[in-house]
Amino acid sequence: MERKEYEWVKENREVLLDFCSKMDPKDFTCELGFGWQSVRDTLVHVANCYHGWLGSFVLLKTKKPITPRENIPTIGIEEIRTLFEQADAYVYEVLESFSQKMDESIVQPIPWRESTEEISMTPRKLFMHTVTHEYHHKGQIMAMARQLGYEPPNTDVLGTRE
Repeated sequence: MERKEYEWVKENREVLLDFCSKMDPKDFTCELGFGWQSVRDTLVHVANCYHGWLGSFVLLKTKKPITPRENIPTIGIEEIRTLFEQADAYVYEVLESFSQKMDESIVQPIPWRESTEEISMTPRKLFMHTVTHEYHHKGQIMAMARQLGYEPPNTDVLGTRE
């Protein structure tokens, strides 16, 4: 997966975020008892995954990539868009800076955790993980929306522009 494929991910995400921006705010934050509880919390979790694995582990840009749980109730859709804009910047930097090193292992502790135990991961594997993680949770968000009585839009990659 490279930049072109990631553009499809962003296109799908924009459809999802536009849909979520039209949800009733009470529905957007309604805790449904599965996944990350609410649509809002799930979106923050997805963005945090990019910040953690790409921004922190691969790029070493931050040691605190995860939004503190106590801050989540104050986050709205515009703040979530900003989190994803930063995630996009991390993706593009990884694709550019590691273009010839996507399969070279990075061996180090996870920067945002207390443990000093080292793990070994390649930028390619972490990039793929963040994207598949996003699509996994996108499915959960669509299920949440259906439970709340919404008819979610098509966010399948097959519906993107060529």
